Amino acid sequence: MDNNNNGDNNNESFKTNQQQQQQQQQKITLSNGVTMPMIGLGTSHSGGYSHSCVVYALKQCGYRLIDTAKRYGTEEFISYAIKECNIDRNELFLTTKLWPIDCGFESTKQAFRGSLRRLGIDYLDLFLIHYPEVSSNCCNDKWQTLGDTWRAFECLYDEGLIRAIGVSNYQIDDIEKQNEYGSMKPLVNQIEFHPYHYPKDVVEYCCDNQIQIQGYCPLGMGNLINEEQVQNIAKSIGKTAAQVLIRWSLQHNVPTIPKSTKSERVKENISVFDFQLNDEQMKILDSFDKEIKYQDISTIREKIDQNLPDGYKLDKNLRERLLES
Repeated sequence: MDNNNNGDNNNESFKTNQQQQQQQQQKITLSNGVTMPMIGLGTSHSGGYSHSCVVYALKQCGYRLIDTAKRYGTEEFISYAIKECNIDRNELFLTTKLWPIDCGFESTKQAFRGSLRRLGIDYLDLFLIHYPEVSSNCCNDKWQTLGDTWRAFECLYDEGLIRAIGVSNYQIDDIEKQNEYGSMKPLVNQIEFHPYHYPKDVVEYCCDNQIQIQGYCPLGMGNLINEEQVQNIAKSIGKTAAQVLIRWSLQHNVPTIPKSTKSERVKENISVFDFQLNDEQMKILDSFDKEIKYQDISTIREKIDQNLPDGYKLDKNLRERLLES
């Protein structure tokens, strides 16, 4: 069997009316009818923050989904980038997340208002509970607190302040437990998703319950880039290893939010709509699953309890530099 020829044939047919197909494939519809871009820009504080890359992504590359969190400390910086790009608010899809120390009914609403203020917006497209955890200093039962948090999410959604609500890093048991406390299921579950970590049980459960999986860390913290078979696939279709890995997520119907502070990588990461991986290539990548997670709740627990300040790894002078520019 000549896999390369099959890949070439797939890619040639896929390039027909490429521009129209790209527009169609760049968004997915959530169960409430809201459309969400298939590719977004991650902006976690890991590796720093590049204002120029966010501006480049919005103005030159066509990114419209920006993913952030209070924890990352990048919400205010993103507001500067949006203003600089002068893009209509209704063209953007902005996601932020609630850090565990802010869980609780009233504290969730207060934290949400703070995120809106820092982002310089009056509504949010997607709001996520960052982890199914609360501070160990919390006086109430964990799930009672998370249940109160979810009810606050539902209230904000009903008020039209959020277009979609969801969770992040939730397992099946977490979702089912939370469902006991609210009237609405999450619309999105954002999880670590790459060939080393392909949780088929969670994906299947969410699909069956109309919960859209969104992936982060699509390159496996860069560790998948040097896999020989990934490199071979990339070479055979004239793409980069990163593009192959991102395409793998998309063909599993999983939107993804790769992060980079380098302009050339930002452009590369969204240039994935002019080719397809064939069945054999997908099977090869599927076989990499080793249940390896690079973001584990055990590594987050200490940070939750230390109550570290927002974006604690960011350059302290960044805000001043942006305000001066």
